[in-house]
Amino acid sequence: MPKEQQMSVSVWRGGATGAFQSFDVKMEDNQTVLDVVAWIQQYADPTLSYRYACRVGMCGSCAMMVNGVPRWTCRTHVNKVLKDGHMEIGPLRNLPVIKDLATDMDPFFDKWIAAEGLHHPTQTRDDPIETIDPANAARVEINAGIECINCSVCYAACDTVAGNPDYLGPAALQRAWSVYNDSKDANKQAILDAVSGVGGCHNCHSQGSCAVHCPNDLNPMNAIAGLKRETARNFFKRRT
Repeated sequence: MPKEQQMSVSVWRGGATGAFQSFDVKMEDNQTVLDVVAWIQQYADPTLSYRYACRVGMCGSCAMMVNGVPRWTCRTHVNKVLKDGHMEIGPLRNLPVIKDLATDMDPFFDKWIAAEGLHHPTQTRDDPIETIDPANAARVEINAGIECINCSVCYAACDTVAGNPDYLGPAALQRAWSVYNDSKDANKQAILDAVSGVGGCHNCHSQGSCAVHCPNDLNPMNAIAGLKRETARNFFKRRT
């Protein structure tokens, strides 16, 4: 294959102690990074492990590090990230590597639960469904983060997580803020207790990497700022 028709791609192989392996990949028109990974697995090395599902920017499961930046690979075109005919693809940062480009998502979702990002019901399924005004201020706060699909790009981008493994992370805290603002939630105090403890919202340094790299253009920093305000109010309220 002529050199002008191929690119050099370094792909992480192995687990946490693995190394990058170089592949020469055929260049195509309108090629995404996920297309490149699939080509390597199909034509160069069938043992390459990676994760994907929808291929159309809906599920977020294809997130990887591309040239050191967390991205959805199905929505990242090669011509935007190729540098001098080369690019580097690795597993998401801040998560354990299972094999090659596949990471263990359990720590990410464990923190989602640790932040009390789950609904605490006020009613049973037999009760009538409560009508919520979409213009309600609390509902508007929820809308700002409801499109999070838990792809963990923000988690991989977060330098606070990298330096403090106990930090709950942007996605978990954003989810906690959404549940906190839900008028149908019965235990807001549990949420405040969870996000104000070790690894909670006050660990955030407001560097903004989560907002910069979120593929859905969400801003978890706004949610984290809201949690900081509410936990501070709760702290002083308890002291009076």
